[in-house]
Amino acid sequence: MYSCCRNLPVFTPPLLYHKCFLFCCVCFILFALLFKSGIQIRSTYLPELHFFFFFCSSIEGPYVGSWKRPTASVDDVYDPKPQSPEPELPSEEIKPTALETYDRLGKLPAATHILDSILNKYDYRLRPGIGERPTVVTVELSVNTLGPVSILDMEYTIDITFYQTWYDERLRYNGSFESFVLNGNLVSLLWVPDTFFRNSKRTQEHSITMPNQMVRIYKDGRVLYTIRMTIDAGCSLHMVKFPMDSHSCPLSFSSFSYPVSDIIYKWDNFTLEINENNSWKLFQFDFTGVSNSTETVATLAGDFMVLTLFFNVSRRFGFVAFQNYVPSSVTTMISWISFWLKKDSAPARTSLGITSVLTMTTLGTFSRKNFPRVSYITALDFYIAVCFVFCFCALMEFAVLNFLTYNRTHPRGSPKLRHPRVCARAPTPPRIRVIPDPDSFVCDIEDSEEEEEEESDEEDEGPSCPARQAVRPSRASSPGGCCRWCRKYCCMVPGCDGSSWQQGRLFIHVYRLDNYSRVIFPVTFFFFNVLYWLVCLNL
Repeated sequence: MYSCCRNLPVFTPPLLYHKCFLFCCVCFILFALLFKSGIQIRSTYLPELHFFFFFCSSIEGPYVGSWKRPTASVDDVYDPKPQSPEPELPSEEIKPTALETYDRLGKLPAATHILDSILNKYDYRLRPGIGERPTVVTVELSVNTLGPVSILDMEYTIDITFYQTWYDERLRYNGSFESFVLNGNLVSLLWVPDTFFRNSKRTQEHSITMPNQMVRIYKDGRVLYTIRMTIDAGCSLHMVKFPMDSHSCPLSFSSFSYPVSDIIYKWDNFTLEINENNSWKLFQFDFTGVSNSTETVATLAGDFMVLTLFFNVSRRFGFVAFQNYVPSSVTTMISWISFWLKKDSAPARTSLGITSVLTMTTLGTFSRKNFPRVSYITALDFYIAVCFVFCFCALMEFAVLNFLTYNRTHPRGSPKLRHPRVCARAPTPPRIRVIPDPDSFVCDIEDSEEEEEEESDEEDEGPSCPARQAVRPSRASSPGGCCRWCRKYCCMVPGCDGSSWQQGRLFIHVYRLDNYSRVIFPVTFFFFNVLYWLVCLNL
């Protein structure tokens, strides 16, 4: 086409130029259509085309002479001279260039042709192998994030990438492509298993910036379906051994509508990488391992194969120890300070005991604040309850001591001689008692006006002071006290050193009750802690 216009005379009229230009445009359009339709121009037709172009270039217009410029030289006048023909490119040099162009532009049409051929007659409503055999779905997952674990709601959060693989004979193809990857928008064109998570409360499928799901189709018919999701799954926490508890949080899944006769799930060499680089948010827990199980669950809709993955976690003890155990133990020990205070310091001992009891009550309430409302007590509840009992007993110790030592102390009235009671029986002549010590005079003095019955009981029971015990040793076998059980084992007087009635019995000096408490309370609390931690740590 270029040679056709190049060999025109210099002074060719404009009309002839326009005709030649239109002819070149038509030839260019024909070449483009032939090339697009895939028809290659053989080298045998090249001489005819060159002859055609040469014929067109030899046409001279009728106005050649009139267009000569008067000052033009001989060289400027058109004089057709024989020109050497352009060297033709051999077919071996043209053919590779065409093939390369075809290969570069032909991959996409070939892929489109393969996808159209396998999807045109594909029915995504029917599972592979329907009516012949069950579809085997191989499952594998990758844990992106695990946690946090909510104790109050008894659930945990997990972010996973879920992989499912199965074979579909309808998707087999022949070609140079090993696989095709379809994004989330084309997943609806294929059949995928209707897998759902049985213990999930909330499930979120990520869709930023595109839906996080993908389908890969292999040439042998194998299909890989991948999806990323975040699941809030339920986890039944058994809090009996709290805070030394361990839990297995399950993640179970199965088909929603296909029973075991239609779909069979199986693990694909299940492994879960555990390393310090995992961005897991367990906080109070440590990840200890993972296990899996496979079972068949019978329902009203049929028998379904259920696969369960267990995430084993154990609680970290440090947080609960500093928040509950240390304050409880320290509060219990502070309540023992009252044993070293004088028994006359009633306000100080009472305030310390009540403060300790109220503090233990507050700690018990605080430990249950972020805790599920279970019907059983936990190991921490038991420990706090025992500490509360210790604080309450320390307060009661002072109350008992104060009652036993000051109950019989009354304000002394005017002394008066005690007259014998008048009885209905016949009067007896008075008897004179001789006191061994001539330097002392002992008389019965009434401290206050009490009821006659109480006075008679006290008189029958015997002396309540050391002086009377020394004067009347014959009646020392009946110790004083306010309760009958205290009379057998307790001495109620300050200077009681023991006598014949205490032989073979446990002797408890009431005035030394603080001394006993200083030893009994710490030793008992120590042995309780030893037994408590041995049982809790070895269960």
